[in-house]
Amino acid sequence: MFIITVIKLLLIALNIFPSRFTNRRIMFLIYMTNLVTHVMMDEPRFAQPIPNVTVAVGRDANLPCVVEHLGGYKVAWIHIDRQMILTIHRHVISRIPRYSITYADNTWLLHVNQAHQDDRGYYMCQVNTNPMISQVGYLQVVVPPNILDIESTPSSVAVRENQNINMTCRADGFPTPKIIWRREDGEEIAVEKKKKVLVYDGDVLPLTKVSRNEMGAYLCIATNGVPPSVSKRIILDVEFSPMIWVPNQLVGAPAGTDVTIDCHTEAHPKAIIYWVYNSVMVLPSKKYKTDYTENSYRAHMKLTIRNLQYGDFGNYRCISKNSLGETEGSIRVYEIPLPSTPSKQVTHTTVESRESNIIPSLRNDTTKSLQTDLYAMKNDLYAGSGSSSAGSSSSAASSSSMQTSLLPGGAAGNSLSALSGAGGKGSLAIGKSIFFTERPPNEYASSLAGALAEHRLSWLGAGLVLLFAAL
Repeated sequence: MFIITVIKLLLIALNIFPSRFTNRRIMFLIYMTNLVTHVMMDEPRFAQPIPNVTVAVGRDANLPCVVEHLGGYKVAWIHIDRQMILTIHRHVISRIPRYSITYADNTWLLHVNQAHQDDRGYYMCQVNTNPMISQVGYLQVVVPPNILDIESTPSSVAVRENQNINMTCRADGFPTPKIIWRREDGEEIAVEKKKKVLVYDGDVLPLTKVSRNEMGAYLCIATNGVPPSVSKRIILDVEFSPMIWVPNQLVGAPAGTDVTIDCHTEAHPKAIIYWVYNSVMVLPSKKYKTDYTENSYRAHMKLTIRNLQYGDFGNYRCISKNSLGETEGSIRVYEIPLPSTPSKQVTHTTVESRESNIIPSLRNDTTKSLQTDLYAMKNDLYAGSGSSSAGSSSSAASSSSMQTSLLPGGAAGNSLSALSGAGGKGSLAIGKSIFFTERPPNEYASSLAGALAEHRLSWLGAGLVLLFAAL
C-alpha cells in the first residue's frame, strides 16, 4: 500500500509541474526516487504485536517478537521496569540465568523460566535501525493467596463467656486476596448480636458478648482468582464454669431391682464428672455401672444401681468440676412397693403403715390367747350345768360388779355391756363377741356367771382390759 501511494504521488507531481525542467523539479524527483528506493529495499518491520502474557509465579513464560526483513540488523530485548538489557541478537546479556533467547521463523522468543514477581512488567523488542524501531508487551506474574500466620489469630484461641473478641486473618498474593469467614459446622455467625450471616467478608471477624453456642471451628478463606484458594482453621473456645441439669430429682424403684439415674452437665474447659453417695465417690463395680457420653462442651452421665437393697436408698450427687468452678446436682432414690399379686401382698414402706401393722399383730395374739382360755371355760360350764338358780343369781351380781371395778372408771364395763344389746347380759355379750358364732342357749347363762365368779373372774377381767386397750 505504501509503494502504491508513492507512485500516485509521483504521477501527481508530473502533472503539476510543466514539461521543462527546473531546479525545484529536479530536487523533488530526486527525493521521490530515494523514497521509493528505500521502500523497495525491504527494511525490517514487525509482523505482529507482542501479546500480553499472564503466568503464575514459578511457571515459565515466553514473549515472542516477530521481525520481517531483518537483514543485517540486530534484535534486542529490554526489561523496561528494571531498565535492563536482557539479550542482543542470540546473546544473553543479563546475569539472571532464568532468561534465555531462541530464534526460529523470524520469531525471536524470550524465555522467562520460573517467573518471579520481580519479572512482572513491560518488555521491549527493539531493532537497531535508523531510526530505531520497537514494540512493547506486558508480562503479568500472578501469585496465589497465602495466609500470613504471623499476622493472623492463632489456630486456637480462648475467651471467657460474654466477653468480646476479634479474630484476624491476613493474606498476601497478587491480585490482593479477598478474605471471607464461615463456620465449619455450617451454622450462622452472629455479628453484633443483631445480625446473623453464613459468610462474613473482611480481614477481621468481630464477635461481641460471646456465648457457648458460638464455640467451634471457624474457617478463614482467602481467594484472588488464582488457584488454589487457601484457608485457615481457627478453633474458638468459650470458657465457663460448670452447670448441671437433673431431669428427675426423685426416682422410685422397688427393692431387688435395677435403677438408672442421670445428669446433664455443660462446662469448658472440660470438667471432671463423677458420682458421690454417702460422701464416697462411686466407682464402677458389680453394684454400680457408670456411663459418660460427651459432645463438645456437653456431657451426659448415667449411674445404674443393681439389685437395690435397703442401704442403697438415699441421696446421690452428680458433681462437675473444672478450673473455673464446681457444681453438683442431687437425686433421691426411694423405695416403692412391687406391683401386688393375688397370692402375695406388698408391705407399705411409709412410717405410718409400719406402725399400723403392729396393732393388728397384737390384736391377733391377744384374741388367740383369750379364745384358748374360753374354750376351757366352756367345757367347765357344760360340766357344771346343774347349779342352783339362787347361786347363779348371786354369782352374776358379783361378776357384774367385779367387771366394772376392773375396767378403768367403769367406762370399759359400760362399753362392754353395750355390746350385748338392750336386753342381753354383759357376760353373754363378751362370749359372743370373742368366741361364739351364735348366742349361747339361755340355760347356760346362770352356769357361766357362776363359773366366772368362782374360778376365773380375776384373770378374765385383766385379759379384757388388755384386749380393749389393744383395740
